[in-house]
Amino acid sequence: MSKNQQYAERYAAEAMEQMKRYGIPASVTLAQGILESRNGQSELSQLGNNHFGVKASNSWLKNGGDYLVYTDDKPNEKFCKYATVGDSYEHHSKILKNSSRYSQCFKLSPDDYKGWTKGIERGGYATNGGYAASLQKIIEINGLQKYDQQVMQEMRAEGKKFGVEQNARTSATVSSSVSTSNNDEKKQTASQTTNDKYSFPVKRDEFLFVTSPFGMRQDPMDKSKQQMHKGIDIRAKHDDVLATENGGKVVAVNHKANTGGGKSVTVEYARSDGSKVQTTYMHLDSIAVKVGDEVKAGQKLGVSGNTGTRTTGEHLHFGVKNISADGKTRDVDPASYLAEIAQKGNLKQQALYNGNDLLAKYKENSSAVDTSLSPDDWMKKLLSSEDASTGLSSADPIMGLVTTMYSSLLALAVQIDSKSEEEQRTQISEAVSKRQVDLKPLIPTMKECVLSVGDNGKAVLQADNGTTKVTRELTNAEFCRLSQVLGDTNLSNDAKKMRIAGMVNTIVLTQQASQNYEQVLEQQEGQSQTMQRK
Repeated sequence: MSKNQQYAERYAAEAMEQMKRYGIPASVTLAQGILESRNGQSELSQLGNNHFGVKASNSWLKNGGDYLVYTDDKPNEKFCKYATVGDSYEHHSKILKNSSRYSQCFKLSPDDYKGWTKGIERGGYATNGGYAASLQKIIEINGLQKYDQQVMQEMRAEGKKFGVEQNARTSATVSSSVSTSNNDEKKQTASQTTNDKYSFPVKRDEFLFVTSPFGMRQDPMDKSKQQMHKGIDIRAKHDDVLATENGGKVVAVNHKANTGGGKSVTVEYARSDGSKVQTTYMHLDSIAVKVGDEVKAGQKLGVSGNTGTRTTGEHLHFGVKNISADGKTRDVDPASYLAEIAQKGNLKQQALYNGNDLLAKYKENSSAVDTSLSPDDWMKKLLSSEDASTGLSSADPIMGLVTTMYSSLLALAVQIDSKSEEEQRTQISEAVSKRQVDLKPLIPTMKECVLSVGDNGKAVLQADNGTTKVTRELTNAEFCRLSQVLGDTNLSNDAKKMRIAGMVNTIVLTQQASQNYEQVLEQQEGQSQTMQRK
């Protein structure tokens, strides 16, 4: 199957829904998505779920719409950033519908893809010539007309009419930043993370970022020991933690922050065979329920935090126990439980650990599916996704530049030692989680060398050459030089490595010279005071 066909299959349902709502051929929407987003692999689609190259208009920005900075026709242009791909599809449809430039298209039949592509080209959607021909070629080679015919047959068979009033949006969450002139439009939100009966323990649009899976691991509190980790750790940042099923009962609550697991909640769900499932949430910042409360799927139980004596940073420890009908209790891999409720509730999220989906091995018919991401794809996913609660991307243009620099530096650092893909994904996970890049692989002469990115977007260098220790924020000039080196496609990795090493060594030596100068001044001042006393 070609990449075009893979893209079409993935987003066909969304395109067909847009056809029902606005009368735009699904084939045309898919063809534009394929062309504009390079099959979902463009920087705009990866960093901002923008599949149609839509620039951020003044009205978008005025209404608080999120955006990212990208060089296209002009340097540092602002483009719309969406919470989900579905929001990108919805906004694309509204642009065509609400612009007078494309008004003639809406007089055509919804399955007249040739007329639509020509009308979109005449309306000036793209500056390059032959846009309609390119779209038609994509449609015809990949047989995308079948989606148009499928919608037409369904509408006729069910006696439905095209239009937003008759076809409320259901397949994706409507972004609050997308403004619409259709004030009477009925908006329905169907979360991918929750439904009426099942929910993941924290709300995510795409995936749970797991920092430690179930099983034996190095004890985070004592690196010399091994321990059995009876749960999974999910990266979180003051997120609401949610009940996973209907009919749950809160059976335990701990409000003491200075215990091993800190503040915690345990919810129990009964099974028809007399067994029970207990889910436990640890290290919470606050708790919103009490023992005896009945809870339902998606209900808030508390807020994630960093309480407890056995934690090295904020996260949610999520544990699952099975209690058999005869009372025997055993800890189970929470990934197996999440896979179960994901299939029951048709929840689309993954639980990704170092680029691998932990749920895949527990899902039916998953053996033929490649469930791992390449190191490059894994890094892009982590850096761009708010789902990970560690994403560095931001609407702030300065933060956008820092993110680009950070990702380029990280990519270079993990490749320099020819590590395996698994080792690279592990290093990327740790680096993004801590917002730090270890530069020692690039500068092995250093005893310690780390570049950190703060919440304010500032890049801070910590270096130690064995003689001098430096901790300071990079100046604008240093930041620009580093970005230029990393972005120079004419330089080899070895050349980039040498230039970065030279820059860091210069910073350290400058600091060392400054310290030496201050020491000399202190010595001279001390000698002068001694002479005066004599």
